[in-house]
Amino acid sequence: MSDGPRLYNTLSKRVEPLTPGPDGVIGIYVCGPTVYGPIHVGNARPYIVFSVLKRYLTRRGHAVRLVSNLTDINDKIYTAARAEGVASTALAERYGREYIADTDRLELGRPDAEPLVTEHLPEIIGLIERLIDRDLAYEAGGDVYFRVDRFPPYGRLSGRRIDEMVASDPGEHKQHPLDFALWKHRKPDEDAWWDSPWGQGRPGWHIECSAMAEATLGHNFCVHGGGLDLIFPHHENEIAQSEGASGQPMAQIWAHNEMIELGGKMSKSDGNIVLLRDALDRWGRDVILVFTLRTHYRSKLPLSDAGLQDAANQVETLRNAARALRRAAAAPGDTLNEELAEAVVVARTAFVTALDDDFNTPRAFAAVFELVRAINRALEVEARPNGGQLAAVTAELAQLLDMLGLAGLMNEDVVPDDLMEMARARDAARAARDFGEADRLRDLIEGAGFVVRDTPDGPEVTPA
Repeated sequence: MSDGPRLYNTLSKRVEPLTPGPDGVIGIYVCGPTVYGPIHVGNARPYIVFSVLKRYLTRRGHAVRLVSNLTDINDKIYTAARAEGVASTALAERYGREYIADTDRLELGRPDAEPLVTEHLPEIIGLIERLIDRDLAYEAGGDVYFRVDRFPPYGRLSGRRIDEMVASDPGEHKQHPLDFALWKHRKPDEDAWWDSPWGQGRPGWHIECSAMAEATLGHNFCVHGGGLDLIFPHHENEIAQSEGASGQPMAQIWAHNEMIELGGKMSKSDGNIVLLRDALDRWGRDVILVFTLRTHYRSKLPLSDAGLQDAANQVETLRNAARALRRAAAAPGDTLNEELAEAVVVARTAFVTALDDDFNTPRAFAAVFELVRAINRALEVEARPNGGQLAAVTAELAQLLDMLGLAGLMNEDVVPDDLMEMARARDAARAARDFGEADRLRDLIEGAGFVVRDTPDGPEVTPA
């Protein structure tokens, strides 16, 4: 067994242990979406990865607090609202609700907190004031900027040197080209604004997450996560703001997932996206989870029909293993299969070792499928395992799948009674060599969205 869960830290370039805070809780903050449109499959990757990570840690006995924000004040929201001819606040509220509805369909549970920027304006303004008091920020022309050259560690997360950086945030009042906005003064084409000591305006993107993370998790929490594309400037700026204001580390570990690609990084602005809701409609949540998790979170993940179909085949393999165990339990043997008993122990050890080692979900799946192969071998021999062993193996497979969010694959298929009657009638027709009638009944069953298979124990009807 491993020494405990560890993750790769982008900051230190090492795999490091997850250390709970003084309250015994592993705090995890994940940058959520900017709610200006429906989320795509790429947006869902961090949601899936960190939700399943929390699930695994919780099942292993750790106390976890997962926080994932929704950015509901942002340039992109103003732009999208003008394009739709609606108020920016109404648009953000609508797409926030849609985000919750879409991710609810993944059935991974909600984060423990999902803060909104609009609910944390006092904390944001207070954080900016602390930075000004420490001479790490200054007001200019109604804007407030962070003084990058006053924070020597700036660039350590992304591995960039200040003297090599090029400014990406324009501003005529900036004292240094790399200074970035903490507060932006109200512009004529922005329909929502808030009062502040520096006049009416709105917060910058980076300060929003610093304030919400501090409000929900405090300082030096265990993990700050998000997509690889957020390392610079977003997470680099978060570190500067939070650590500049508090003098304490913002987070112990910075964990980043790679991108899902569709001819390049999936991006709304480039138009190369597949909406999460459309993928769920076509493939279902089990396939989306297997497709996402069978690739390591720090590896790029190309999106393709072939890859999704392969994941669908793996889902069916797991369902078939559960079905085979149910059939065997209905007519158990009286032997103890030593190979199967050993396979259970090996699978559990390999599974836990894999997930503790930088959340290596591909290796965890490999352990599960090795157990499935051992189950199939044990059920193919004449001397079947006894009922107690079958129950124990079923429980173990269910526990492993549950830690990956896939416990539903163990559920018994719900088949309408009339289809089961058709399957039995088809079996009788085949026995009478009336193959035309047997084919007709098979077509009716398949037309209803089910598949009939012939087994030694009689016909089996399962969802297609």
